[in-house]
Amino acid sequence: MSGSPPPLDPSLVDRLVRAALEEDGAFRDVTTQALVPPEQRGSGVFLAKGAGVIAGLPVATAAFAALDATVRLTPKLNDGDRVEPGSVIAAVEGPLAPILSAERVALNFLQRLSGVATATRALVDAVAGLPVRIVDTRKTTPGLRALERYAVRAGGGHNHRFNLADGVLIKDNHLAAGRSRGLSLTQVVAAARAGTPHTLRVEVEVTTYAEAEEALAAGADVILFDNMGVEEMARCVRLAKGRAVTEASGGVTLANVRAIAETGVDVISSGALTHSAPALDISLEIETAPAQTLSGGTGGAAP
Repeated sequence: MSGSPPPLDPSLVDRLVRAALEEDGAFRDVTTQALVPPEQRGSGVFLAKGAGVIAGLPVATAAFAALDATVRLTPKLNDGDRVEPGSVIAAVEGPLAPILSAERVALNFLQRLSGVATATRALVDAVAGLPVRIVDTRKTTPGLRALERYAVRAGGGHNHRFNLADGVLIKDNHLAAGRSRGLSLTQVVAAARAGTPHTLRVEVEVTTYAEAEEALAAGADVILFDNMGVEEMARCVRLAKGRAVTEASGGVTLANVRAIAETGVDVISSGALTHSAPALDISLEIETAPAQTLSGGTGGAAP
C-alpha cells in the first residue's frame, strides 16, 4: 500500500457529485422507485476487474450519501493502493434503493479517477530511481480538474499549475504573438515579468538549443523542452543546470519516458495522464437483500 494523497475539498466533491446525480436522474430513478420498496435493505462490494491503482473513494462515498445519509460505504483499501483482478475495494450497506440509484455515478467517478491514477503510476514506475517528477497538464475533463489532479497524486505523480492564473507559461503562440509585434524572446520574457506578480515563476517553452540559450539569458525560471529529441534535450539540460528548472513535454509514452528522464530533466509533464487514461474496470456486486422483498444484482457493465 502507498500513502493517500492530500484530501479533496468536501464542498467541491459534494457539488460535483450532486451535479452528476442530477444529470443521471438519480433523484427520479423511475425503475428503482417502481421495483424496490423503501424498507428493503441490501449490501454489496466494489470489485476490481483489472489491475491498477485506486482513486476516488471519497467521491463514491459522497455519491451514496447525497441520496441517503444512512448508506454506508466502507473502504477496504486507500486511494493510491494497487489492486489486482478480484480485489475488494469497498463494501456498501444500507437501503437498497439509493444504493442502486447512485451506483452508476459512484462507479463512473471511481473508474475514471482510478484510470488516471493507474496511468500515472505506470509512468512513475518507469522512471523509478531517477530524480524526476511526473506531472500532469491542463488537458483535463472540463469541470473535473480538481478530481483528476487528485487522482494523479494518488498515482504517485505531481501537479503542474492548476490554471492560467497560477503561473506564467510562455508558449509558442505567445512568442508568435510577440514576434508579430517585433519582440524578441528576451523582450517577451521581460514583458511577462513586468506584467505579473513577482511571486510567480516564469516558464518558457522552447523547441531548440538556441531558444533555450536565449530563454536562460533572459532569466527564465523554468525551461520547457517541447517535443525535443533526447540528445538535444540532454545538451539543454546541461546548459540549464543550476540556472533554471527543466521540464520535458510532448510525446511522452511508457516506451520513451525513461530515456527522457535519463537526460537529467527535472520534470516530465504528460497530458495523456488525464486526457487519454482508460477507465479501470470496477463493478458493484450486490451480495444480499432480504428474501421476503424484491432482490436483484447489478454490475459495472450496466448502461
